[in-house]
Order: sequence, then C-alpha cells, then structure tokens
Amino acid sequence: MSIEETQKLLQTFQITPNKLLGQNFMVEPTFYPKLTNYAELTSSDVVLDAGAGFGFLSRFLADKCKRVIAVEKDPQITLALHQQTRNFNNITVIKGDVLKTDLPDFNKAIAAPPYYLSSKLVLFLLKHNIDCSVLIVQKEFANRLAAEVGSEDYSWLTVIIYQKAQVELLDFVPKDMFYPQPEVDSVILRIKPWQTLPFTVKDDLFFEQMLKWLFTERHKKLSNALESFVKNTLKMNKQDFQKIIKTLPYHEMRPRELTPENFGALANALTN
Repeated sequence: MSIEETQKLLQTFQITPNKLLGQNFMVEPTFYPKLTNYAELTSSDVVLDAGAGFGFLSRFLADKCKRVIAVEKDPQITLALHQQTRNFNNITVIKGDVLKTDLPDFNKAIAAPPYYLSSKLVLFLLKHNIDCSVLIVQKEFANRLAAEVGSEDYSWLTVIIYQKAQVELLDFVPKDMFYPQPEVDSVILRIKPWQTLPFTVKDDLFFEQMLKWLFTERHKKLSNALESFVKNTLKMNKQDFQKIIKTLPYHEMRPRELTPENFGALANALTN
C-alpha cells in the first residue's frame, strides 16, 4: 500500500476524494500492527471497519481475525472495495451508512473513519457494548474525549464517554500519513467499556440532553444555567423551579467545574 497505489485506484475508478466527507485515505501500513495490538486482536474476533475505503486495513485485519465487516458509504469506493477484497472469504463488504445499516454482530471495531463521523460513531459503538474500539481520529476530537475537568476541551461528550468507557490516547499519527493530506494530525484512540460503571443515571436521554444544554452555558452558575432547560424539559414554572433549585446539589457551581460524577448526581436529583 502506498500513495501511488491509492492514486491509481482513484484514477481507475474515477473517484475524486470528497473533502466534506473526510475522504482522506491512510497510506502508511506500519500503523496497522499497532491497531491490532492495541485491540488485542485474536482469531475468534469479528471486527467492524467503519469507513473501509479501499480495504487496505480490512485486508490486513482479515489475516488476523475470524471476520471483518467492511462498511463504506460511497458507492464508487465500494466498487473498488469489493474488487480489492474479492480474494478474502472472511471480509463482508456492506455499502451504506454504518450508523443506519443493519450490521452482523461484531465484538471489536478497528477503523480510521472519516473525521465527520467520529463523534456519532463513538456513541454508536458504545451502544453496541463491544469489547473495545481502536480508532484513528482527529487529534482535537480525541483531546475532547479525554479532557480534564475545567479545561477548554472539557465537553458534554467527555462526560458521556467517561460514564460508559475508559478512553486512552495511544499514538500520534501525523497528517502526512494520509492522501489527500488533511489539515490536522490524528491519534490512535482506544475505548473500552468499564467492567463496572463509575456512576449510573436513571434516564440516559435526559442525562445527555441536560449535558448538551449545560455545556452551552458552561460559565454560568447552575442556578441560572438550568432554569430554561428545567422549565422546558420538565414542564416546570418559574415559581416551582425557584423552590427546587436550592435543594439541588452543586447549584452554586458552574458546569465547567463539575466532574462527570457530579453531573450524574445532578441528573438523578432532577429526575426524582
């Protein structure tokens, strides 16, 4: 695999990489053994390769696991993917949006997905409760997932992921490892569901909605930041809100200061 091979495939199948779809193809195979090692890949694993592109990674994985589910959304690239993997009877190629397509069961994910897909894919994989995910993602996105409380990168997504899984940033992947070269560098990210959750919430949907709202008001005191959200979501008038706000934990703090556990306790208090 090389830049020349990728360019040849693009020319053969008359494909122009779409920047908006994040079509940057990895052209450095030396990272592939790292991905499989970090995923502790075995011959019994079924692996999802989301955004499989021309199948270079899928072919590497196929020699080391039971089956690879290679999903690609772009119809033209899928034609090339079929051709590139035709000699592998343990690669299943699926054309479609990985988030919306019916997929066979899999227990691990190893992929270099398009950047635009990263956050939705991570949440999607957590809902599947698989053994682990090892992904090459945009460096800035990875920093958000592993951010410290109070930092600029600390976000609703940081909290959601922390509640479900352990996040590790493992290796730096420079942007010249891709063709066409993206504007930013990447990292290898490993996500493993917790054996025991650090905290539980009574209502996952409410928890996520609350977090998304509060991080748009991250610098306000909770007593102010929560008012519109609580009145709209819980159908509460201003008078009732004023009665409960002082009974809520951390009401004098600001969202940027709260730990994930604090957010869990706040959500559970509101849904009582």
